[in-house]
Amino acid sequence: METQSIVYFHPMQDMYKMTAAKRHWWEGVSLPGKVLQAEDAGGFFVPVDCPVPQFYYRKKPWPQEALAEAMAAVLNSAPGMADAFLHPQIMTLVSEERKKRWEPRRETLERLSAALLASFAADCLLQRGRVNVLLGRPEDTDWQMEMTRLLLAPYLPRINSLSFHYEEVEETDIWEEAADELETYGYEYGLVPCMKPYLASEEGLRCGRERCGGVILDFADTPRHPRVEREEQTVYADLTSHPEKEQNCAGKNGRILYVSPLKYLDTIVKSGYDRKMYAKAMSSATEQDGKMTARRRF
Repeated sequence: METQSIVYFHPMQDMYKMTAAKRHWWEGVSLPGKVLQAEDAGGFFVPVDCPVPQFYYRKKPWPQEALAEAMAAVLNSAPGMADAFLHPQIMTLVSEERKKRWEPRRETLERLSAALLASFAADCLLQRGRVNVLLGRPEDTDWQMEMTRLLLAPYLPRINSLSFHYEEVEETDIWEEAADELETYGYEYGLVPCMKPYLASEEGLRCGRERCGGVILDFADTPRHPRVEREEQTVYADLTSHPEKEQNCAGKNGRILYVSPLKYLDTIVKSGYDRKMYAKAMSSATEQDGKMTARRRF
């Protein structure tokens, strides 16, 4: 199977501001894409770390064509089949007509989601066996149902409670639309999933009064505000990387572990930087030990 790479374009940290773009710098611009180890992503894909420097000449934005060409060069040089994942701040620098081109493929989202579940939710899935799925756009129901089954496949023998929350659409039967996927759970695992419609409120669609627990898979573009059980920690996997959802989880006194593709990629990049600094510190310490040993000999 051909290697799958994901190039993560994200803002360069302030500590590197002296290397930011200046006047005429873009004429020969290239971005510093660094290929990391597949082990950093649990073997699901090869991450490529690509920080994008800020552009501050007379407060003008990045020249869009120059940025697009530089990003394309990094993407084309990545190993195997490569796709991009843009940090929201970088996406704002891309022209409107190019934004769709830079959206990650669904296969890429599946790999990212599978990797973050393996890293942060595997123990919860295997020990508690409880999953709540918050479906998003009705027109994407087929894909969301299929992706859920693929993501949960390694854990299904241990899952005993699976609930789907969905948006009711007039003249649409969700049971009929999702019949094939639902039957798969029953035939292969003896699992009967529940289907629960969202409730309308002044703030929009919300989950019902039942408390969710275990692992929550959230496909929705906007927050659905599920009620979370208080007894044990819940893993909230926000597959759309929505900032408001992270803020909502942060106010739950540590009862919710929030994870998302964006947060996961940030973790991989930071881990790589931390390892680099650790290796540098160890190298320096070894060098100092060598000097001290040499002094003692004399």
